[in-house]
Amino acid sequence: MIDFPSISGSTLTGRVIRLPLRLVPKEAAVRILQGPLRGKRWIAGSANHRCWLGSYEATKQTKITEIVRRGMVCWDVGANVGFYTLLFAELVGAGGRVFAFEPAPRNVQMLRRHVEMNRCQNVRIFPCALGNIDGETGFDPGPDTLTGHLAAGGPLKVSCSRADTLLAEGQLEAPDVIKIDVEGAEADVLRGACGALEHRPTVFLATHGETVHRACLDLLGTSGYRVRGLDGGPPEGTGELLAVRPTEVRREMA
Repeated sequence: MIDFPSISGSTLTGRVIRLPLRLVPKEAAVRILQGPLRGKRWIAGSANHRCWLGSYEATKQTKITEIVRRGMVCWDVGANVGFYTLLFAELVGAGGRVFAFEPAPRNVQMLRRHVEMNRCQNVRIFPCALGNIDGETGFDPGPDTLTGHLAAGGPLKVSCSRADTLLAEGQLEAPDVIKIDVEGAEADVLRGACGALEHRPTVFLATHGETVHRACLDLLGTSGYRVRGLDGGPPEGTGELLAVRPTEVRREMA
């Protein structure tokens, strides 16, 4: 997979390759160029250029593609503008279901556009955060679409729910796979999803900060999970984790 934005702009070749990226209108609807989402439609300026170039988080894309199967139920927690929502929707097919959670209003708008323009009938969007409370909480949208996060003193108020509450109410289906990337609130998502974890979903987890990282490892360990780095190495020293329950270890971690 070619990662065009990573090519240095200090060389003539690099400048020539990178120039077209600056010329693409932000509102242009383009086709994703490579990877498992090749050919899907995307708003060019909605997020990192790597999304429509197809090279965004290539290692995670590959691992998700290896694990997710037709008919599965996937939760995309911290869906942002929908890259992984689209990937899950493609992989699970018409017989599967995707539940996408995103609290930032601007991101939700783009998430809906991407789901609609790609005619994903197997996706349900929840315009809320997942955490360890049911109610309203503060949100800091951050300087760009990728760094918004829950914050008690944030300028926005957003809805927050515990995954277990939504599951008990019948609003969710029990997950086979959960992806969590919520800019520092990962431990609270896990605390609010203890019941969901009893269904033994595989968990893709991006942690932010050492304290949160350690808390997540403790919570997953208490729930019977084995945790490794996404690259197969130890969980220390990386914020990209893959967690599986013991009965799935041989199949998923081989």
